[in-house]
Amino acid sequence: MLPRTGLAAVSAALLAMNRRLEVRDVLQTITASARELLDAEYAALGVPDDHGGFAQFVVAGVDEERWRAIGPLPRQHGILAAMLRDASPQRLADVRRDPRFEGWPAAHPELADFIGMPVADGEEVLGALFLANKRCDRPAGGCGFTEEDEELLRLLAEHAAIALTNARLYERSRELTIAGERARIAHELHDAVSQKLFSLRLTAQAATALVDRDPERAKEELRQVAKLAAEAADELRAAVVELRPAALEEDGLVAALRSQVRVLDRAHGASVVFDGEGVRALPAAREEALLRVAQEALHNALRHSGARRVTVTLARRGAAVVLRVADDGRGFDPAAVRRAGRRLGLVSMRDRAAGVGGTLRVESEPGKGTVIEMEVPGG
Repeated sequence: MLPRTGLAAVSAALLAMNRRLEVRDVLQTITASARELLDAEYAALGVPDDHGGFAQFVVAGVDEERWRAIGPLPRQHGILAAMLRDASPQRLADVRRDPRFEGWPAAHPELADFIGMPVADGEEVLGALFLANKRCDRPAGGCGFTEEDEELLRLLAEHAAIALTNARLYERSRELTIAGERARIAHELHDAVSQKLFSLRLTAQAATALVDRDPERAKEELRQVAKLAAEAADELRAAVVELRPAALEEDGLVAALRSQVRVLDRAHGASVVFDGEGVRALPAAREEALLRVAQEALHNALRHSGARRVTVTLARRGAAVVLRVADDGRGFDPAAVRRAGRRLGLVSMRDRAAGVGGTLRVESEPGKGTVIEMEVPGG
């Protein structure tokens, strides 16, 4: 039976792993948790590729300067390869004396006592945990990892496999969602811009026919050509913005929204402004949902409302974060829109909000603009 301190540490480690959704975050959390749990100086987690190397290799206890000096990721050789091939734990008093030891780069830290544990989902080895240099007093008899350490690491590795599998499924789900979004945008782009270009071609042909016999009417047709061309350009700009949002992982939601608003403000005649200070980072799924709802609301405001000004705000409200997109456009009657079967993206926005535990509120009436407000937990 594990001691209470061991159980508490394992519980904290498992909770930390399952709060993460991105694969890289999960790998880093597993590695840091294993190092803390076994009180090791160094820890690493390697995810193998199909070519004898590692697709990902995360370390804890090695600073960035030394990690860069070590050089390329290791190959699957020696004890690392044995663990991945045999899927069995390894506990050594001194890794340097093992016959499978093949050395390490000059900048690599000196390792002595060593423990390794495969991270497996059934028969599939997802990766392997490596820990070295137990931090404890070293009397004459030495000090190293114990059987209890091995049991703790085995338990952690079993749950790490679940957390890593869930993270991979989440990322795959996001990839499919993004692919679906791109297909939807491409369909809308084809419909909207194709219609504009078809109208533009017909109008240009009419202007050509009228140049000699009715110059004034030809001028009017050419003015219409200019208008249609401008509308088609707006359609393209809006689609490009939606296809290429700022990277949430690198920049975060606030920076992504600010970038979107800046581009739209330049591309459209309406003034588009953003205010979003003091909001902490949210889980990736909530940030993506907020960004997509903001995009849909901005799309509606700039294409359909005739607004002169659109304001986007992101703020904390108690324990929640609230996104607000307000415009001074012509507004609409939500009930009439529902009866007419027009949705203006409201259903998809509500679905996105509900999918991350949030709510969506729509306020609008003819002549009084529109407010879209989405609230999600956290922040």
